Amino acid sequence: MHPELADPGTTLIYAERNGQLRWGGLIWQTEPEGDELKVEAAGWTSYLQQRHDLDGELGGRGPYVRADPCKIARDIVAYAQSIPDGDLGLSVDSTTSKATVGTPSEPWHSRWWETPVLGDQFDDLVKEPDSPDYTCTTWWDKDRRPVRRIRLGYPRLGARRTDVAFTSGINIIDSPPVTYGADEYAQVVIATGSGEGRAQQRAIEAVRNRRLRLEHVLELPEVRGKDVLARRAKAERAWRQSLGHVEQITVRDHPQAPIGSWQVGDDVRVSVRGQWTNWSGWCRITGWTVRPDTGAGETATLTLARAEAYHYGTVA
Repeated sequence: MHPELADPGTTLIYAERNGQLRWGGLIWQTEPEGDELKVEAAGWTSYLQQRHDLDGELGGRGPYVRADPCKIARDIVAYAQSIPDGDLGLSVDSTTSKATVGTPSEPWHSRWWETPVLGDQFDDLVKEPDSPDYTCTTWWDKDRRPVRRIRLGYPRLGARRTDVAFTSGINIIDSPPVTYGADEYAQVVIATGSGEGRAQQRAIEAVRNRRLRLEHVLELPEVRGKDVLARRAKAERAWRQSLGHVEQITVRDHPQAPIGSWQVGDDVRVSVRGQWTNWSGWCRITGWTVRPDTGAGETATLTLARAEAYHYGTVA
């Protein structure tokens, strides 16, 4: 890449493999290092981190009451691209969800005097349990022009994959550490909802498993229904009962999981074996990078999260 072509903050960059676009994003920094030029780039929503709501309520699109976060996400992108010189050519899926944002007493606002960061607003929409997922994607259209898209998924992106697996000695080439910690472990979850004092909603989810009893309080002041509170408590207890976590693995191209056969959002089975470790569990892929020129050939480094940490809503 010629240095003059890598103009940070405005140049788009793409990664192509076997004729397919695997990734696209914006260059944010370049740094010469000897005979090499180091380039730092990030996905499409990184652009929203450099944009603010200067007009308020996303240019009059808000405020929002019991609104689908998917709609607000599209409105955020539409507002950003409606300003002169702000059009990135970015599209957003038409996905809808059962989640809601804002209430009659507390609408979802975007106040200009707070100069809100559009990227923070976008990310906040997908933080809550039962909220949609999103990822940035790109591909060639029929005229070989790159499509820049934010994919929205509800109740989730990806799927639980039984055809893909990562195992030490087979396709995992490093020795990833497995972290065991009881600070977040609990077999008992006490979920508290709306109300105060004796009128406060509460649900207790508990199991006995011959371990020392550990408890966790889950505060959900926005939840009014006992059934919703009970479901949230059960989901919280399920993932807090899981010990052991792998944050990152590096894998080689292998028939058990060819590079590119997975996507962000997939749950995959990971098995780590070593001198001190014999662990296996479901992990969710939250990101991945590919290096074509390592000593082991083409490799991919996957960032992972505990699959139980994601409480998916239901379409029905």
